[in-house]
Amino acid sequence: MFILLTVAIAPGLALFSYFYLRNDMKTEPRKTLFHSFVYGAVITFPILFIQYVLTEEGVLTHPFVQHVLFTSTLEEFFKWFLLYLAIYHHVEFDDPYDGILYGASISLGFATVENILYLLSYGVDTAFMRALLPVSSHALFGVVMGYYLGKSKFTNKTKKYLAFALGAPILLHAMYNGILMLQDTWLYVMIPFMLFLWTFALHKVKKAHAHLVSHLYEQNKL
Repeated sequence: MFILLTVAIAPGLALFSYFYLRNDMKTEPRKTLFHSFVYGAVITFPILFIQYVLTEEGVLTHPFVQHVLFTSTLEEFFKWFLLYLAIYHHVEFDDPYDGILYGASISLGFATVENILYLLSYGVDTAFMRALLPVSSHALFGVVMGYYLGKSKFTNKTKKYLAFALGAPILLHAMYNGILMLQDTWLYVMIPFMLFLWTFALHKVKKAHAHLVSHLYEQNKL
C-alpha cells in the first residue's frame, strides 16, 4: 500500500515542484498552496459521485457526451469555481505568476486523488502511463486556467479572461478525452497533442514569469 501511494503521489509532486521552482523571483506561501491542493483533492469525490449518479440513472448514455463534453466541463468548472471562490480574491494572490501555481496546485490535488483511486483499482503497472498522460495533462490544464486567472486579476479585462480561464481548459480537456476515444489510433494522435499541450502551457508560464518580473520592477520603482 505504501509503495502504491508513493507511486501515485510522486508524479503530482514532481510536476508541482517544477512549476514552483520556476518562480525564482519570490516564494509563494506554502500554506495557501497546500490549501489549494487540498481543495482540488476534496472536489474529486463530489465530481465522481455526480458522474456515477448520472451514469447509473441513464442521464448520460452517449459515450461522447459523457466522456468528452460532460466530464471535461464538470471537472474544469469545479476547479475554476474553487479557484475563483477561495483564491482569486485572496491577499496572497498578488502577482500574475501566482495564478499558475494555484491553478497547477488545485489541478494536481484532483489528479493525485484520482490517480490513487485508479491505481488501487488497476495496480501500479499503469502508473507510468498515468504519470505521462492524465496527471501531467491535469497539471497543464491547471496552468492554462491559472494563467488566465492571473490575466483577469492584473489587467482591466476581468470578465474576458475569467471566461478564458474556464473555457480554455474545458476545450483542451475535451480534446484530450476525445483523443482517448479513438481506440486503436489514439496514441498516434495523443503524442502530438501532448507535445502541443506542453508547448502551449510552458509558453503561458514564460509569459506569466515575464509579467511577474515587470510587476515586481514596477513595485520596486514605486
